[in-house]
Amino acid sequence: MQEFFPKLPIANWIDLFIEFLVDQFEPFFEGIADGLEGFVEGIVAGLGFIPALIIIILVSLLAWKVCNWRIALFTLIGLLLIDNLGYWENMIDTIALVITSVGISIILGIPIGIWASQSETVGKIVTPILDFMQTMPAFVYLLPAIFFFNIGVVPGVVASVIFAMPPTIRLTILGVKQVPEDLIEATQAFGSTTGQKLLKVQLPLAMPTIMAGINQSIMLALSMVVIASMVGAPGLGADVYRAVTQLQTGTGFEAGLAIVIIAIILDRMTQNIGKSKKRGTV
Repeated sequence: MQEFFPKLPIANWIDLFIEFLVDQFEPFFEGIADGLEGFVEGIVAGLGFIPALIIIILVSLLAWKVCNWRIALFTLIGLLLIDNLGYWENMIDTIALVITSVGISIILGIPIGIWASQSETVGKIVTPILDFMQTMPAFVYLLPAIFFFNIGVVPGVVASVIFAMPPTIRLTILGVKQVPEDLIEATQAFGSTTGQKLLKVQLPLAMPTIMAGINQSIMLALSMVVIASMVGAPGLGADVYRAVTQLQTGTGFEAGLAIVIIAIILDRMTQNIGKSKKRGTV
């Protein structure tokens, strides 16, 4: 086939495009890198300043309030186990990475989702981009991130944001579009503006679905911690990656168990927050 149709130099085009962006916008990328790194370090310093036992008790009480006593007991035992195994500081690094990634995903994803839900043209543009973001292997995102931001926690955050943002956007679009038409017509009949209709009717009713999207983004960001460790991001992922490269099965299992405990705690708590918002809107 190449005799008749020469191979398209897509790889060369991408490399030239990346080099162009790095050359032209290097101060911009450096500013983003400094800001993200400072934010992550601030979270780590803030959580590290508080004694582990106090954080464990507070998170367990929050789990009791948001969920139930079973989840609170699991949270208490799970966090105590992580501390006992010596992974507390690395867990803080992982939590900081997840908080930063999910925070950016929410700040960018929800407005984009709202915009796409209100405009069919924007929706048609956003949907294939989301398909691309979700189907492209996560490792591929690390390559341009390294070029733009060097190694460390910042490319890990950037790759996590790209990988974790699509569920927030998709479920925001879905939640807003699922609001019953009769309610929309009623608000229009009473003379509500587009902003009033969105803020007072559509978003409150869509919030449980949006929270489900945020829940999925948290899980995807947490699943990226091991991949992010390959470019120097600290945390539990670095322990897993080190254990894999050195064939330390026991250490890898301990670090993996710590990630699973965090995932279950975050999943149950965000799920129950979404359920409570749904009950509040009924």
